Amino acid sequence: MTRIGLISDTHGFLDESVFMHFSACDEIWHAGDWGHEGISDMLQKNTRATIRGVWGNIDGPDIRALYPEKLFFRCEEVNVFIKHIGGYPPKYVKGIKEDIAANNSQLFISGHSHILKILFDPALNCLHMNPGAAGRQGWQTVRTLIRFSIDGKDIKDAEVIELG
Repeated sequence: MTRIGLISDTHGFLDESVFMHFSACDEIWHAGDWGHEGISDMLQKNTRATIRGVWGNIDGPDIRALYPEKLFFRCEEVNVFIKHIGGYPPKYVKGIKEDIAANNSQLFISGHSHILKILFDPALNCLHMNPGAAGRQGWQTVRTLIRFSIDGKDIKDAEVIELG
């Protein structure tokens, strides 16, 4: 079983309580808009987790040199696709449905909207997650994260964490 901490839209701010919430996580996935490379450094230095992520529309060359625009990988028996701007079922941005289908993705993760969502798309047989925004910038009043597990082919134990 792999425990995952999911975060997005930090915009250069990382609440120190994130380290406590993600302390038991094996991996931390960041869905873009890091803000600067220091956020990645802080996650790597203060957790034991493997860090994966993509760059977002506000990220500069420092983050774009470290992380791709699209990330496709396998976690246990689940094909995962992460892209910062992707929309959500059934209102995906152009090309996302095709990428999900072409890569047989069972889990699609995006950020950007600052709106926490966990939705299943029966048309694509794919779970969509957006952890909302963990940073201070934006219109959201509550900063959020998601913590969940992948156990073989099962995505389970999803927890929404509110940072305030």
